[in-house]
Amino acid sequence: MKKIDLSRLVRPDVKALRAYEAKEVKCKVKLDANESPYSPLPSDKIFCNSNVLQKLNRYPDPEARALKKAIAKSLNVDDSNLLLGNGSDELIYYLVTTFGGPVLFPVPTFVMYGIIAQALGQNPVAIPLDGAFDLDIKKMLETIGRQKPKLIFLSSPNNPSGNCYSTDRILKIIEASKGIVVVDEAYQPFSSGSGFLPFLKDYRNLIILRTMSKIGFASLRVGYMIAESALIKEINKVRLPYNLNSLSQVAALEAVKNKRAINARVRVIASERNWLFNALSRLKGISPYPSEANFILFRVAGSDKIYRGLLKQGVLIKNMNKIISDSMRVTVGTREENQAFIDALNKVLIK
Repeated sequence: MKKIDLSRLVRPDVKALRAYEAKEVKCKVKLDANESPYSPLPSDKIFCNSNVLQKLNRYPDPEARALKKAIAKSLNVDDSNLLLGNGSDELIYYLVTTFGGPVLFPVPTFVMYGIIAQALGQNPVAIPLDGAFDLDIKKMLETIGRQKPKLIFLSSPNNPSGNCYSTDRILKIIEASKGIVVVDEAYQPFSSGSGFLPFLKDYRNLIILRTMSKIGFASLRVGYMIAESALIKEINKVRLPYNLNSLSQVAALEAVKNKRAINARVRVIASERNWLFNALSRLKGISPYPSEANFILFRVAGSDKIYRGLLKQGVLIKNMNKIISDSMRVTVGTREENQAFIDALNKVLIK
């Protein structure tokens, strides 16, 4: 057999990447992945009026027209302003493919901006947030002037910090940029603000990303972008055919139709977030940050040890120590899950 050094065939920028690790750890209380603690609509409710199960031998609607029209109606935009994707990750991939780089983003933030940019051979440019986890507007504007990024990603509310960036700072960045500014609103349903949808009519270079993953439908992998129709038309050229499967289209459509029930669950999670924040604040050695998302970032000395101690008690949260020193992120769960986490954390802190 001919010997080939396969590693030499891999592009250097891909070879230098670290793959995103989505580890599955078995535990009683899972509060690590920013998922909704509530199950989605019953499957019989989703599929009872649909013959989708009898048509699995056929390709799905390539344009997801019914779902697109329903989402557009709920947002009060034209369906030509929407592009649907297999989660926000796929849409980020399409954006970098369409516009190229440099790709600018603040850090810490959602890691896929940088991973996808590097995977596609584009230049990722990371600018640290300020001490309040807000945009360092001076450094951002200086970098925009110097690097002239084709794409800027701003996750607001941001993951992992949980806060929304200052509106005036985002607007300054949009106005200064000659490229595309993407405001990623994955956690917007949990925020007290209305998001940047009202600004679309004023800024042609603004794109908004949203997802159904955080509101109870993570397994569906349904994300969507909202932008000027001319931009959507260009981005659609690189979209993979049949990228949204039939089951996801039907289930997501039912979720949009039951928006009132979904919003009620979101309000419960927001209420539990307040309860959890207050509970964390009462614990000695714990410093939680206010959140506009469905998770809370908090500081605690010895987070590696705390993480292992919680895991021994069957509670899984996210150890953020490698990104923000002595910090952890906990997803808001049900009251029972939140109480179990607080009880376990209290035991670990006492030891």
